[in-house]
Amino acid sequence: MDEQLGDGMREEREALRSALGRVGAWSFALETLTAAEEREAVRRIEDLGYPAVWVPEAVTSREIFSHASWLLASTERMVVASGIANIWARDAVAMANGWRMLTDAYPGRFVLGLGVSHEGSVGRRGGRYERPYSRMRAYLDAMDRAASSAPEPEAEPRRMLAALGPRMLELAAERSLGAHPYFVPVEHTAFARARLGPEPVLAVEQTVVLETDPAEARRIARLFAVDYLQTPNYARNLRRMGWSDQDIAGQGSDALIDAVVAWGDVDRIASRVREHLQAGADHVCVQVVSEDETDVCLKELAELAPALLAL
Repeated sequence: MDEQLGDGMREEREALRSALGRVGAWSFALETLTAAEEREAVRRIEDLGYPAVWVPEAVTSREIFSHASWLLASTERMVVASGIANIWARDAVAMANGWRMLTDAYPGRFVLGLGVSHEGSVGRRGGRYERPYSRMRAYLDAMDRAASSAPEPEAEPRRMLAALGPRMLELAAERSLGAHPYFVPVEHTAFARARLGPEPVLAVEQTVVLETDPAEARRIARLFAVDYLQTPNYARNLRRMGWSDQDIAGQGSDALIDAVVAWGDVDRIASRVREHLQAGADHVCVQVVSEDETDVCLKELAELAPALLAL
């Protein structure tokens, strides 16, 4: 990387840090609403002061570019980030051109989080999940070569990679503005920062349950966590962090559930977010969950906002 490109990347990373802020919101539940209901919900999240919202592209999710464009049109200043746009869902040229279009329409407000997804999800799309690291590197090459007949956006398009393991984290540092780890304990944040180095943006997802009763909080947390514990990429990453097969098996040990899902009162949840920031995260996207998968948890986001947004 020449010095000019290095300086440009450094400036873009600082601009992204500023745009994302220290704490944002992450939501699967938004996409369970009608478009009109989602518009009102995301406006409420923006009004609460959260500077960014992250949304998924799972097998059953809304298509990410149409979804992100609706969220961007429904808000005034909030950053919308994909967590993640699935590279198996479209070819690299389509991905690059969708990325350019939203950057042109909403300068500085769209972040393309890219990821390789998981074997089961890719299989359900009719694809074959193999050599994910090599696939991602080749996909980024193809994106960078993609030509467009449309004018180039004045703002620089922003790209991050979903990354858990060391090689994907290093690729995120080399080829994007940073990394977006998901379903990770705090020790992974320190691990990721060490692999990324000091400059790339590290935006960490943290699931939370605003519930002080331990049994009830863990029951709700397990409803969320059980599928992830059975997903090889996440299970492998937890083993990398030192968790045992016994911790990961079934519905997860209490200790593991407590490590990946923060629960308790506002102060306790803010403390977990602070731990990620102290371990090297630039941004923590908080995913508040309840027993109802369709609940955007606006009440909880409002209760948490004063403490989280002051971090």
